[in-house]
Amino acid sequence: MLKTEKNLLRQRSRKTRQPVKLHDKQSEPDYRQLRIDKVGVRGLRFPIQVRDKRRRFQNTVATIGMFVDLPKEFKGTHMSRFIEVLNAHGNIIHVENITDILFAMQERFKAATSHIEIEFPYFMVKKAPVSGKESLLDYVASFQAAACHGEIDFVLTVKAMVTTLCPCSKAIAAYGAHNQRGVVTVQVRFRKPVWIEDVIAVIEASGSSEMYALLKRQDEKAVTERAYENPVFVEDLVRNVVVRLNAHRDITWYKVEAENFESIHNHNAYACIEKSRLALPRTN
Repeated sequence: MLKTEKNLLRQRSRKTRQPVKLHDKQSEPDYRQLRIDKVGVRGLRFPIQVRDKRRRFQNTVATIGMFVDLPKEFKGTHMSRFIEVLNAHGNIIHVENITDILFAMQERFKAATSHIEIEFPYFMVKKAPVSGKESLLDYVASFQAAACHGEIDFVLTVKAMVTTLCPCSKAIAAYGAHNQRGVVTVQVRFRKPVWIEDVIAVIEASGSSEMYALLKRQDEKAVTERAYENPVFVEDLVRNVVVRLNAHRDITWYKVEAENFESIHNHNAYACIEKSRLALPRTN
C-alpha cells in the first residue's frame, strides 16, 4: 500500500473516532409563539412503594404522568429528563416526597409549573363478615399534584366498589329487589394527610353493603340480607359519603361521584357532589 493511501486511511479513522455533534431540535425557537400548559410523558409504568396507615410499605405498580409548561419560545421539551427525575427519587412514593419530585422537575426543565399523576392498585386484607375468611381486595388510588410559584396543589383520589339495592324496587316488588355494583370516586384536598384506608372506609360504609373477594355461603347470606335491609339510591350513596367527609375537619375540598351499573336497565345511574370547605377552622 502506498504511503499516501495509508495517510488517507489514518485521517479517515481519526474522523470516525471524533464524537458527532447532535443537533438539539427541541431547543430551537418556534415561530407560532404559543405557550403549552402541560407537556410531558403519560402512561409510564413504574414500580413503587406506597406507605399505608400502619406505617408500612406496600409494593405496587403505578401508571405515571409527568408534565411541565413549555414557554412559547421553545419548539419542544426533553422527554428523557422526566425519566431521569423519576429514577433519581427512587421508588418510595408518598405525600411527603411528591413535592420534592415536582420541584426537581421545575429545576431540571427551568419550568414555571410542574405536574405529576400517579395511579396505582391498592390492596387491603378484608375478613368475610361471618366466616372471618381473609382475602385481598383491590382498590384504585391516585395522587395528582402540581407546583406553581412555590405553591403545591395536591389531590388524593380513591375509587371503591359497593353494593347498592334499589329502595323503589324493594317498595313495589313482592319478591326481593334488584341490586347492582356501584363505583364511588372520592377526590379530596386537605390540610393534613388523609389515609387511603380512611377514604375507603367512608365509601364502604355508605352503600347497601361492602364488597368482598371471598365469601362462603353464610357470608353471602349475611351480605345479601344486609343489602336488603339498607337500600340506597345513587343519590343516597353520594349524600352518605359527603356526610361522613364533612366530619373530617382537615378536608378542605371534595368531589364525590357515584355510578351504579344498573342490573335491570341498559344505562347507568350517576350522581355527584362537589364542595369547597376552605372556611373551616383549623384543628390543633
